[in-house]
Amino acid sequence: MDIPRIFNVTESAHRIHNPITAEKLATLGAALRLEPGARVLDLGSGSGEMLCTWACDHGVIGTGIDMSQLFTEQAKLRAEELGVADRVKFIHGDAAGYVSGEKVSVAACLGATWIGGGVAGTIELLARSLQAGGIILIGEPYWRKLPPTDDVAKGCLADSISEFVTLAELLARFGQLGYDVVEMVLADEDGWDRYEAAKWLTMRRWLEANPDDDFAKDIRAKLTSEPERYATYTREYLGWGVFALMPR
Repeated sequence: MDIPRIFNVTESAHRIHNPITAEKLATLGAALRLEPGARVLDLGSGSGEMLCTWACDHGVIGTGIDMSQLFTEQAKLRAEELGVADRVKFIHGDAAGYVSGEKVSVAACLGATWIGGGVAGTIELLARSLQAGGIILIGEPYWRKLPPTDDVAKGCLADSISEFVTLAELLARFGQLGYDVVEMVLADEDGWDRYEAAKWLTMRRWLEANPDDDFAKDIRAKLTSEPERYATYTREYLGWGVFALMPR
């Protein structure tokens, strides 16, 4: 069980696998008013930066599940580095359908709502692990500017314009699902740059170290095209944010 190899290559040096900076992640933790001992579940936990830093800064207890074996191992190493390995654990596995054995204060899925078939299904999944009065965190893209054509949307790596909605429409959708939006932290252009541009040096270093790998042709093509694609499309049109929800 693992994620597609392209992500294990391009994001192998990432601590955060979403377009949000460490500073924004810290802002989110503070905004949620986390208390020591609060239990956090993170589905699609990547390299564990959210759980590890919140355990360090706020004393939370956490469990993360991710399909990438590489990222899961990196998360365990990060927990040891920050001295919180006794408070957080990371499971290499499929987060789809995962329900915590103990109810949690915060149930999160940042940037991986495909595990529940979309926003609505992922919220429903997270709610099954949530204690009364708890908070659901959803990390999701939205259109900063509506693309003029589906071809432009595809340049943002969306299937079509209809794959995402505007920020106002996304907030309204949460309400239609029966949730209050109680906080949000939105990525800025610097966060997008750190997420996307950091891949380029990783790809170049990987190519230098693996010139004879069968995957090198794909990585070379991606490194050649990605800077222009990102600057033309994603950076211009696509936003991303983390939204804190509480059931009404």
